[in-house]
Amino acid sequence: MITITHNNQIDYSKIPKNPGCYIYKNAQNEIIYIGKAKNLLNRIRSYFSNYAGHSLKTKLLISQIASIDWIIVDNEVEALLLENNLIKKHYPKYNIDLKDNKRYAYIKITDEKFPRILSTRIVTKDGMYFGPYTDGYQRVQLIRIVVSLFKLRVCRVLPKNACLNFHIGICTAPCIKNVDEEQYHLQVIKAKEFLKGNMSETITVLTAEMKKYSDALQFEKALERKKQLEAISGLMDKQKVELVKGYDQDVISLIHYNDSAIFEIFTISKGVISAKSEYKLEYTEGLFEEFIKRYYSLKNIPQEIIVNQQFYESESDKEILEQYFSKLRNGKVMIIYPEKGDKLALVKLAEKNALMNLEENSVLKELQDKLNLPEYPKIIECFDISNLGYDHIVAGMTRFVDGRADTSGYRKFMIRSTVGKQDDFMSMGEVVYRRYKKLKIEALEYPDLIIIDGGLGQLHAALFSLKQLGLKIPIISLAKENEELYTPSSKEPMQFDKNSKMMLLIRQIRDSVHNYVLAYNRKRRSMQLRDEFKNLEGKS
Repeated sequence: MITITHNNQIDYSKIPKNPGCYIYKNAQNEIIYIGKAKNLLNRIRSYFSNYAGHSLKTKLLISQIASIDWIIVDNEVEALLLENNLIKKHYPKYNIDLKDNKRYAYIKITDEKFPRILSTRIVTKDGMYFGPYTDGYQRVQLIRIVVSLFKLRVCRVLPKNACLNFHIGICTAPCIKNVDEEQYHLQVIKAKEFLKGNMSETITVLTAEMKKYSDALQFEKALERKKQLEAISGLMDKQKVELVKGYDQDVISLIHYNDSAIFEIFTISKGVISAKSEYKLEYTEGLFEEFIKRYYSLKNIPQEIIVNQQFYESESDKEILEQYFSKLRNGKVMIIYPEKGDKLALVKLAEKNALMNLEENSVLKELQDKLNLPEYPKIIECFDISNLGYDHIVAGMTRFVDGRADTSGYRKFMIRSTVGKQDDFMSMGEVVYRRYKKLKIEALEYPDLIIIDGGLGQLHAALFSLKQLGLKIPIISLAKENEELYTPSSKEPMQFDKNSKMMLLIRQIRDSVHNYVLAYNRKRRSMQLRDEFKNLEGKS
């Protein structure tokens, strides 16, 4: 190990020329970066000999290096394997951290005393997960079939009385001790086997039940079993379609503009695109190789990796990477840079998707930079209060993901704390508290940015609610009069070009919640007037 002086003086004579891994540490002796090299001396020297040519991120890394350590190995493949293990162990600050831009949904069976089934986009250590499912309809159908066949509970908390599912015959009601733990456990085991794809036993049972109900002239029950069999058959047909090829592929395309980079990845299962992933990173030299090594340290490796650029310097470098991935996979892996045919078409399709995301998300990157947000604002939630008299105070929340409206995430609220009076500050505090208390209890994902429609008063009310919940979510407010932005730390409002793409997006989000909550208020007011009119008619 060597120590670096304040003026970056390095004794290069101590650094070996062998292949291996170099380890950069800061003044606190924390590992901040791990890399591999076929010649350690040349690689380390390159960091300090061409400082002006490095990216801002690399310059920041170099400024924090206090000491350098290394581990030598016999060849480059061993260096790659060692680098992979060290990064997994230490998670250094300056090695890229992959956060998938797209979160697919899973089916989860919890590990509670009486497990329940649910859909989730967040994977934790508890429970058993199935998926991910790129087709939302397929996921919903699977959950319905499992609930219907195996009678698992779906309630978040066991109720004191049996719910509707028990009365219609699709839950065995552990809440009222209608089933003991051992019997319920058998239901869970069968459900898990079904979700794993072992459907033959279920098909046999359903077919026999359909015949039994038909022979007994119970045609409604027979028809129910027939529909369940058809749904399972559809799922199995889809699986057969995915067996067009006998091997799996990934398509990886990198598109970058200035300092922004997007990796678009198509996962191709037996010839059919089964998933799409997107990763947004800061662009640096050598990013593709660093990304692909990090990505496949976390993911299953297919037989073919199709790329949109020759990120390796030579064919021998490519062969070393292929050997490395083959060792991780325990099977042959090929890296392909296509120049024609179907594989080139797949690469171009991935590039097209990446370009679309790069254009859409440049506005969000600007938003992050201008507001100094700690994270890229992938998810934005916006709140507004609507008053039409003392009796009609409601709130609305709209949700935007990657700059586009996610209408399935919109929420409506009836205000409870200000009945009979108008208090926008208290109303805003209430609705923000209710929203994020629910997310906290259910361990759901928080937004990267909250926008409040209103001035400094509404912002402070919302901020107080977040503090009560112990949450630190970036939050701003947009004042209507001059389209000014307030932040918790700014004494004066921030003003930007009203016609900039960033402000146009913020106003679009603000207008969406304003229109949404106003429509809700008008609907409630209309319903009340209708009921009052009916009462008058009844009295006359």
